[in-house]
Parts: sequence; C-alpha cells; structure tokens
Amino acid sequence: MGNRQADIDFTFTHPTTVRALLEVLTPAGWSAEERLGHISYMVNDADDIHYWYDSTPDRLDAVLAELDAAANLPYTVALNVYHLQGGTGGMLMLHAQRRKVSFLPTIARRGIPGASKFTDLAWYLHALVPSLLGVGLEGYEAREDAN
Repeated sequence: MGNRQADIDFTFTHPTTVRALLEVLTPAGWSAEERLGHISYMVNDADDIHYWYDSTPDRLDAVLAELDAAANLPYTVALNVYHLQGGTGGMLMLHAQRRKVSFLPTIARRGIPGASKFTDLAWYLHALVPSLLGVGLEGYEAREDAN
C-alpha cells in the first residue's frame, strides 16, 4: 500500500491495561499469537527508546504482566495482535497513563476493494469497536495519510 500510514486512536473513560484489551478482543477473533506462532511486544523506556521483543505463546501471562506493570505506566507499551479469520493484524499501542490506545494495521493490512492503496479502516473499526465498548471506550479517531 505504498507509503501510507493508517491508525485508529481510541480514548477510554478510565485507564485500561493490555490484559483487559486482549480479554475483550479474544472472543472477537483477535489473538496475541501472530501467524508465525510468536508474540511480539514493545516496551518504551525513560530514554524514549522502543525495544521490541519476541516471545512464545506459553509466556503470554508473563508478557502481559510486564506490559501492565506499574513501573511501565509512564511509558508507551505495545502488543501485536492478529485476527486469524480476517488474515490481518497490527499493533495495539498503549500510551502513558493508558487512557489513549492506538491501533496501527501493520500486519497484512487490508485494502479497500477497488481502492487497494487505501486501508479498509471500516473493517478494523467493525472488528475492534464493539469489543472495546466493554472496557470503557469513549471515542475514536481513524485516519490515513500519505507519508
């Protein structure tokens, strides 16, 4: 899809956790396990350096505990999620204090039929928003820009 960037920014009525998001998204077909059978996650640090890590599905509880640790609240953390039936996924990025969460469709991004250079943001909204209502979703902003 060229040099385009798409994302959806969600706001919540109260702080949320990676675990809470994954718990409501799993019944809707989302998983922390990507196509290749691994988990990818990111932890920012005080120096604003983003470190990405790979892990195995059997360590999911430990990964979620690390991402949701109180020591990481001031920093951005992220977990890649994948929708097996949809054949796509992306990055759930929780910003400091956890009331703002971004979703970036970075794994096999879905294009709009007939306009494939554009991201099918409607598909992602339909696949995410109903589940996120259960953890206090207040609103969202979806956008796509050419870089």
